Amino acid sequence: MALRKELSPGIVVLSAVVGGISLATGALLTVTSLFGYAAGPWVSPEALSPGLVGAAMAGVAPALFMIGRARLWEDVRSLVLPLVIVLTGLFAVSLLNGGSLQAAQGGPLFLALFSLGWVAVLGLLALGALGCLVAQYRRPAGGTGTGTGTGTAPRHPVAPLPGWSKPPLAVVGSGWLGIGAGLLVFPGFWGALLPWTVNRADAQGLGVWALALGVGVLGALAEDDLTRIRPALRAVPLIALAIALVLAVHHRSVDWTSGPGASLLALVSGLFATGASGHWLLARADRRSAAAAEVAPATPAGSVPGAPAGSKSEAAPDASPAPAVDDV
Repeated sequence: MALRKELSPGIVVLSAVVGGISLATGALLTVTSLFGYAAGPWVSPEALSPGLVGAAMAGVAPALFMIGRARLWEDVRSLVLPLVIVLTGLFAVSLLNGGSLQAAQGGPLFLALFSLGWVAVLGLLALGALGCLVAQYRRPAGGTGTGTGTGTAPRHPVAPLPGWSKPPLAVVGSGWLGIGAGLLVFPGFWGALLPWTVNRADAQGLGVWALALGVGVLGALAEDDLTRIRPALRAVPLIALAIALVLAVHHRSVDWTSGPGASLLALVSGLFATGASGHWLLARADRRSAAAAEVAPATPAGSVPGAPAGSKSEAAPDASPAPAVDDV
């Protein structure tokens, strides 16, 4: 088992910055989509696709603000690694589809400026994310050894995933991963299978998010410890709920009777079930840990564990002074 690594300050700062930007930008894309406007960085045939991208951005923001509370890299990597995929992936998609940007298409002034800012900010964040990730992995293992969660000893799972949860996690994670990879690498083929109208940029942008979700779910499965995926557990159900809201508002744009429509419904439902069940299992594990800490008796020094209060240990002789020779 690998030794523990302290979380680098760069990851904490990056997550806070990205969280604030994601919350503002995601809210903009989501709200405009709910009102029927496609206000994304590139021109989209429908308002649904930019709305889904915005919903994912807004849903992950609260979890990013939680990263600063962690002390160890292993406690946040199931969320940070998908974050790096999103930042670098969306930047690459924006460059590859530069001709579809609002600025290149001659859209409204606000959207043109928004698209230029989107590319510039994504480029800086993607570069910063890669730099922070390299610095984190170059950070030496071990810590202060203060007993507060750092040290040189390997950390064993505190709350392992129950066996029954692993097959569903594998199915949900593999589904999102496969769809994301297909949309990203073969947008012409896989984009045509989506149950609503998309263009190349939409397909690849949605593919980046699907790929990141798949990596996050499979990463949680690999961690096999509920305490190590606490921030990711907050992100998953919020993303699923935000996506469900956008899909509900644009339900007439989706062909729910098709196979891809049913698959989309199953994947979103599975994503929410994953987050909800994870929260329940983690809360139960926390309650058990708290109960065990309260029940565990404090054993006084020199006493036998489990002996009645006030009794003395056979290993600790009477401390009364021995009689003096003159008293005998």
